[in-house]
Amino acid sequence: MILKGGPNICGVTIGVLCLDSSFPKPPGHIKNPSGLDFPVLYETVKGASVAELIKRPSVEFIKPFIKAAQRLEAEGVRAITGSCGFLALYQRQLADAVSVPVFASSLIQVAMVYHMLGAEKQVGILTASAPDLTQQHLQAVGVDNIPVAIAGMEAYDEFRQVILEGQRSDMDIVKIEQEVLSAAKQLVDAHPNVGAIILECTDMPPYAYAIQQLTGLPVFDLTTLTTMVYHAVTRNVYQGIMPGVS
Repeated sequence: MILKGGPNICGVTIGVLCLDSSFPKPPGHIKNPSGLDFPVLYETVKGASVAELIKRPSVEFIKPFIKAAQRLEAEGVRAITGSCGFLALYQRQLADAVSVPVFASSLIQVAMVYHMLGAEKQVGILTASAPDLTQQHLQAVGVDNIPVAIAGMEAYDEFRQVILEGQRSDMDIVKIEQEVLSAAKQLVDAHPNVGAIILECTDMPPYAYAIQQLTGLPVFDLTTLTTMVYHAVTRNVYQGIMPGVS
């Protein structure tokens, strides 16, 4: 049997475009492969910080990410995602730069989730910074016309200091979880017609179970989306039993 050559690395399906950060990533975070059931390949854009993407997005910012996406494609990945939901702003540029599927942000799921819900329901979005999640971000992934309710983490000290501002790299994960749960409760208390929650921020999936236990709602995030895409691009033959077939 002759196998076609080309990629330097074989057997990796999902590529991840990574911001440059040094705070902890517990299992559930897209940048912690120990929590995933499939291999991933990472490309870190050196010097690209969370604060820069959220507070100072620009045309220049995305250029090294495009090159990183092209490197991931050349290495043989079948789909590409990112390590921050605010990359939604650049969904089209990234998708146009490569020939494999790109899902830059968990916010792509907003339309899908909305159509799962009753007409009176809203999609709840838990984000790193509500003031910075603009209509432009939603428009970039085609969900600006969908009713959403948004709550952010910008007022919570541990999350803001470590993740948003990068003041330090050590992180109290117990405090972070408490803060994320507080924001989730604020979201559903203020908007009782929220029918499901999407976690924009890739730092929140480690606490998705706790959020669901608190709210009783379906919780979608980048990790659930990446898992779905992985299975879509690596289909297997179904195994099972059919009555009357031996």
